[in-house]
Amino acid sequence: MHVIGIDLAGPANVDDTCVARFHVADSGLSFVSDPCEGSDEAILSLVERLAQQEPVVVGVDAPLSYQPGGGDRVRDSDLRRAIIKVGMRPGSVMAPTATRMAYLTLRGVTVAAHLRAVNRHHPVEVVEVHPGAAMGLRGAPLDSVTTYKDKPEARVKLLGWLRSAGLADLDGTDERSSHFVAACAAAMAAWHWRQGSSVWKTLAERPWHPYDFSC
Repeated sequence: MHVIGIDLAGPANVDDTCVARFHVADSGLSFVSDPCEGSDEAILSLVERLAQQEPVVVGVDAPLSYQPGGGDRVRDSDLRRAIIKVGMRPGSVMAPTATRMAYLTLRGVTVAAHLRAVNRHHPVEVVEVHPGAAMGLRGAPLDSVTTYKDKPEARVKLLGWLRSAGLADLDGTDERSSHFVAACAAAMAAWHWRQGSSVWKTLAERPWHPYDFSC
């Protein structure tokens, strides 16, 4: 099985999208290669190619639905309460239609729909994830979880933690971007979702919220 984590950026900021690819090995994940290009076309092409070989699970760090009328989905407010309990900042979970999130949500919904179309012919599963929450709720060092977007040393620490959490073959250099760390954590969350070992999960509510959301 292939497991892909995607730290998605908005449609006008594709260069900040990061795709990390893993393969299930023994009881964990093995990092396969450096991230591919982050365009919609490249993501779809990668998943289509891999799905012809083995099942693919894709964890997408972006809202894959929005609340009719705007504001939080129930799943957003539930996750926010969960991360507050472990000391994370509530602002790391934002409403999909918030000004800073709307374009990301637009792209997330579109990319997920493309990936879902692949599933008509090949085994592809898509789940919405939140990398920061996936790490924080699993006991990663909170000082690193809350600062890794700005501090290289926090990224090194989290990559080490991710290796200890079952993601093999990751290097821990300070040259890795925050987007790479998030993509790896997205893959971890997708893998646990597929294994039935999520630490937090809400199920799909079709038609408005067609994907599980899991950490």
